[in-house]
Amino acid sequence: MPELVVTALLAPSRLTLKLLRAFLWSLVFFAALVAAAVYGCIALTHVLCRPRRGCCGRPRRTPPACLSDPALGKHNFLTLKSSGLRLHYVSAGRGNGPLMLFLHGFPENWFSWRYQLREFQSRFHVVAVDLRGYGSSDAPRDVGCYNIDLLTADIQDVILGLGYCKCILVAHDWGAVLAWNFSIYYPSLVERMVVVSGPPLSVYQAYSMRHISQLFRSNYLFLFQLPWLPEKLLSMSDFQILKTTLTHHKSGIPHLSPNELEAFLYDFSQPSGLTGPLNYYRNLIRNFPLEPQELATPTLLLWGEKDTYLEPGLVGAISNHFVPGRLEAHILPGVGHWVPQSHPEEMHQYMWAFLQDLLH
Repeated sequence: MPELVVTALLAPSRLTLKLLRAFLWSLVFFAALVAAAVYGCIALTHVLCRPRRGCCGRPRRTPPACLSDPALGKHNFLTLKSSGLRLHYVSAGRGNGPLMLFLHGFPENWFSWRYQLREFQSRFHVVAVDLRGYGSSDAPRDVGCYNIDLLTADIQDVILGLGYCKCILVAHDWGAVLAWNFSIYYPSLVERMVVVSGPPLSVYQAYSMRHISQLFRSNYLFLFQLPWLPEKLLSMSDFQILKTTLTHHKSGIPHLSPNELEAFLYDFSQPSGLTGPLNYYRNLIRNFPLEPQELATPTLLLWGEKDTYLEPGLVGAISNHFVPGRLEAHILPGVGHWVPQSHPEEMHQYMWAFLQDLLH
């Protein structure tokens, strides 16, 4: 068939897709303005209630002692083959078993895996990375440097750079989004996955289009599409919005000590410390719409019934895309979003059972 005819036949579909994207972006921009107004009021209220903290975040000069706890492992850097960026990671148990690689979410860093680093280093080589843009890892300024393909390639470079040909991938929140994508495009590098509170992007997009309540739960996504303003709002009153997110008595991390809270705030308080993490979100809408992918990697999926940000219905949506027999899913009653930190013992029990056959 002549190329001109093919082009003419495809023209209506291409035009429809462009119009759909333009309509989507107009909705996103409107939602971003509404979210900015709401979060702006919240941030201003924090400033008025705590005037001594001022309108900016206080830079932390010295990292809290818990970030240097030798029981969690040794601190190292790895230069990635694909990009040349340096990623910071904490490693323990080399030589004790297979590689267990941990990917954190937002607003967190490698320290969010402290319980799992202690628990599994006796039988695995445990490695918790600071993802691109976080903590001591390199943080490119360009938004395009945080697209899903580049972030996925980082995981490949970490596994191969550490001298392994496969791993057990353990991921939460944004790390879970990357882990799903990685398992689709690099299946030979993933032996098992443990995913906590995070859906594949394609499943999230499709589910959100059918369940508007999920978009309300994820309202912060719209705010984060804007330049510079989210960084300003999140840092006001010495990062009070982030503090509330992590320590709220209902939706935060139970029993998070002041020192542990500072382990997260220290990185975000550094110059441009929030820009890299927020750039992950600024690339989300650029990937719309995504085609659903079949999921085949043997996976343990843990989800909090009381997750403030992600509906339990996403678990069923994820299972619909799985090869039968490859997914073990558990919705944990009364548990929120931060499972690795709020209920580590329960998570460890599920993990040991799921990985038992690899230990013989």
